[in-house]
Order: sequence, then structure tokens, then C-alpha cells
Amino acid sequence: MHGRSWLRGGFAALSGLLAVACGGVTASRPPIATPTPVVPTAVESPSPVAQAPATPTRLDAVDSLIAQSQARFDAGAAELKLGHLSRAKAEFNAAVDLLLESPSGARSDRRLQEHFDRLVDRISAFEMRTLTEGDGFAEKPTVPASIDQLLDQPVPESSTPKPELREIVAADLQTTLHDVPIPLNEKVLSWIEVFQGRLRDWFQISLQRGMPYLPMIQNTFRSQGLPLDLAYIPICESAFRTDALSRAAAKGFWQLMRGTAKEQGLTQNWYIDERSNPEKATLAAAKYLKWLIALFDGDWHLALASYNGGPGYIQRALTRKKQPDFWALAKALPSMPKETREYVPMVLASIVIARNPAQYGFTFEPVAPPEYETVVLPGPADLRKIAEWAGVPVDDIQRLNPELLRFTTPVRGDAYPLRVPKGTAQAVEQWLSEVPPEELAPLQWYTVRRGESLTSIANKLRVRRNYLAEANYLTVRSAVTPGQKLVIPLSPSTLLASRTDPPAAAAPSASTSTPAQAAGSSARPATKPAGSAPLTYYVRKGDSLSSIAKQFHTTVANIRAWNGLKNDRITAGERLTIHTGR
Repeated sequence: MHGRSWLRGGFAALSGLLAVACGGVTASRPPIATPTPVVPTAVESPSPVAQAPATPTRLDAVDSLIAQSQARFDAGAAELKLGHLSRAKAEFNAAVDLLLESPSGARSDRRLQEHFDRLVDRISAFEMRTLTEGDGFAEKPTVPASIDQLLDQPVPESSTPKPELREIVAADLQTTLHDVPIPLNEKVLSWIEVFQGRLRDWFQISLQRGMPYLPMIQNTFRSQGLPLDLAYIPICESAFRTDALSRAAAKGFWQLMRGTAKEQGLTQNWYIDERSNPEKATLAAAKYLKWLIALFDGDWHLALASYNGGPGYIQRALTRKKQPDFWALAKALPSMPKETREYVPMVLASIVIARNPAQYGFTFEPVAPPEYETVVLPGPADLRKIAEWAGVPVDDIQRLNPELLRFTTPVRGDAYPLRVPKGTAQAVEQWLSEVPPEELAPLQWYTVRRGESLTSIANKLRVRRNYLAEANYLTVRSAVTPGQKLVIPLSPSTLLASRTDPPAAAAPSASTSTPAQAAGSSARPATKPAGSAPLTYYVRKGDSLSSIAKQFHTTVANIRAWNGLKNDRITAGERLTIHTGR
């Protein structure tokens, strides 16, 4: 798994992160309702002398203003939690503007000043958290694969199964027709007992999670001529988690290794890992299992062992020990890895319970697969922007498209089919028809100069070389040519604050295609770092141009030029445009 990109140095306000977060397209967005001011009841004074006419009015006005500002901040925090960056930015800006634009000013009252300072600090705290958690190029987190967790459990002893369990299982096997042989031995019985006992809750959750996918899996296996019992393999492999990653780097429902997935035609790159796509990974697993059963002449126990331990290892062991089946081989080969030795009885035990859960004390509520529609994206798009248009949390979009590793769809290729919740496709398509394709994703591009390499460019832009290479479908040893356009996997403050044009035929001397967006003008041109993009900085109490310049590794002269400042005087709450390549 690729590591998360970390941004060095501090940034002080979430508006900087969110400025033009989704390409700056906000003109046609439905207006956000302004919260109704909350006017607290005035407290009676114990003395008639204290009830001067101006005092209650002033207190009510201040309290009302604070309440309005707080309401907009709360609305922004709620939008941020949903992944709606541009809406959060608008709400946070409104919360500050209500104070700055009030007739008496943000510091005319002690309570107003305290609220203002606290507000800016909280926005800054949100920004810093989003910097580390919301990077559009950071890979989505994974969860440990259940196969690793199961093998961390104590191995069931063959003598532990209770006699009554053997009777229950024997009766079940007589009435339930299995298309994979289920031996009534101590190893299988022991794992059934474990799943009924200390791992009962885990098994219940795993099978419940898999129920919406079982019809699809069974249909796929039926079309490939495979036993339908094998549809329950993901219980042990991943607990039906699309984001499961094992210690051996196997991934998805079926815990496919990268090489196996590639052999079966699954796409894996910087943006996509189709091992996490339930439908595509299921078909790949079915083809692989079909090849394994042919390799082992119809012996499903050996095929399952090789699915876990690798066909080469099992073939060599059979040749060396000359045993007739898996059980004899495991007994004759003490060196067989614990994982492979336990894997076969573990899977068979899960099949027994899953085929007849009520017999073993499990009950499940029917769960329908998630309903969705498909929209075709004309180019790369930020999932957070799609979520805003659909009016749903970004998590919903990610759950429907688990193969997407990042918040953006692939940079290369056209017509990407994206799943969205049922009933939202029309709204998304309407936005797609109004927004230029280049504004769907907040990408930045770098134009290669003569004599540059991936290493020198990565060092200049302060990004990892392997990130830069993989984001552009290259290897770390790939050569680059003058004039070639590279997408820059920048950190979120720079990335989301920019509004860039798509790569065009640029002259080799151009270092970046990102346009300048300074808030003011100046007769003296300001220096901008390579790969720079504008972000908005809210001046905080105690800030000076010198401290801000040091924080962003620039100069006071640059900041003044970018913002058209005539002197070094700044006030808390003032917005400054900062260009940074970091």
C-alpha cells in the first residue's frame, strides 16, 4: 500500500484548503439557506438603574450575530464530514464574513472578539486535520484481512469437538446436498465449533455482510461450471470486505495476489485496483479456481490448499510425499505452513454453517444489494464533487466504486462509468453537462524541461518519485521528454485550492500549466514556486507578513505583490492569497 502524502509546514485556515475546492464552479449551485438568527431572552436586571435602553439591544444584537455565525460554522462542519469541500468552504467563509461585515466590526465587543478568535482557530484545526486525512491523492485506508486474523487464533484441537456436534453435523450432511466434499473429521468439526463459539459474532457479521453479494457470486460460478459452495470462500478470506488487505498484500473479497489478478485480466494502477471490485474480482477468482481444479484432477481439497499456499508448493509436496489427498499430505508433511494446513478445514466448516445457518444457531435478516445508477464521466473527476452534486456523503460514492483507490477517477482514458446511488444520476448528469471537463478534477500539471528526469522533477516539486511515476502510468526508471505533461500528485491544500487548465501543447520552457490567481495586482512581479497554486489564508491574531512568509517559505515582498498590499499592515480575519508549491 502506498503511503499517504504528508504536507510539511503549517497552514492556518480551512478556506485555504477549500478555496475553489471543486474547480471553482459555484455560480449555479443552489443557494444555501441562511439559518434563522437565535435571539436569547434578555436577563432581567436586579436594579432599574442597570436597565438602560441601549444595553439589552446591544446584547441581543451581539448574541444574535454570534448565533448566526456559529450556525454557519456548524453547517460547514457537517458538510465537511460528508466530504462536501466546496460547500464547507462556503459555510466557513460565511461564518467569518458575518463578523467581519457587521457594522460594528468583529472586535467591537469582548464576546464578539472571543467568538471570532475561537472561530478562526477551529477552522484552522479543521484544515490541519483535513490536510492529513483528506488528500485527494492519498490511497484509501484498508482493513486487515480476516484470513490473517483467523490464523492468529489458537489452532482448534482435534479432540475438542463435543459428541453432540458430530451428530448435528452428520445429520446436516445427510440432508444438505453439497457440491464440494465435506469430510466429517475432527479438523472440520473443530472449526465449526470455533465459529459457533468464540468467533460467533465475527461469523454472524461476515455472513450477513456477504448476503447482498451471494446471488451475484453464485450466478458467476454457475456460468463457469463451478460448485456453488465455493461462494462462501470470502467468509474466511476477507469477511466479504472489499477493502481487506492481507499481510501478504492479497486484496479484496477473494484475496487475490497482484500477479494472479493480472493473469486474470484485472486492472491495477495508481488509481484503480479491480481486486476490490466485487463483480470483476469474482469472475477472476472463478477463472482461477477453474484452472486449479483442472490442475488437480477434480480434487477440490487440493485445489483449495493451492488457492491458499500456491499450486507450485502443493504440486511439489505431492510429488515428494506421493499422498492420495490433502488430509494425508498434511499429516505426512509436518513442514506444511499452518495457514495452508488450517485453511481447507476452515473453509469447509464455513461452507457447512453458511449453507444451513439456522441449524447452527445463526439467524439473518435478508439484505438487498445496494441500488445504483451509472453515469459516464467525460474525464477524471473528484468523487467529492460528484457526492455534492448527488447530495450524498462521499462515502456512499466510494462504497459503490470500491476499486477506486483515491478521491479521483483515473487521469488517463475517457468515458469512465461511475456508480451513483439510485435516483441521483439525473442531477449528476445535469452538472456534467454544465461544467467543463477540465474542472471536474482539481489536477495540476507540470511541463518537463530539457535535461530533467523524474528524479529531478520529484525533488523540485517535493513529491515522492514513485508517486510521480505511478500517477502518470510510468515506472521510476521511465524517461521523460521535454514538453511532456505530468500530473502532479500534490498535497490537498495546493491541489484543492487550484483551478487548472487541461494539459495543452505547451512550450518546453513552461514549468507548469497552473494559472496565477493572485487576489490583487502589483507593479512588481512576484515569484511563484514550481508547481504553485493559490490558496487562501485567513490572518490570525498575532500574525505578521514576516511570520506568514516564513510559514509558507516565501517572502514578504511576494505576499505583498500577490495581494496588492501597499504596506505590511494586516488585520486578523483578513484574507491573503498565497502561492506555494508545497
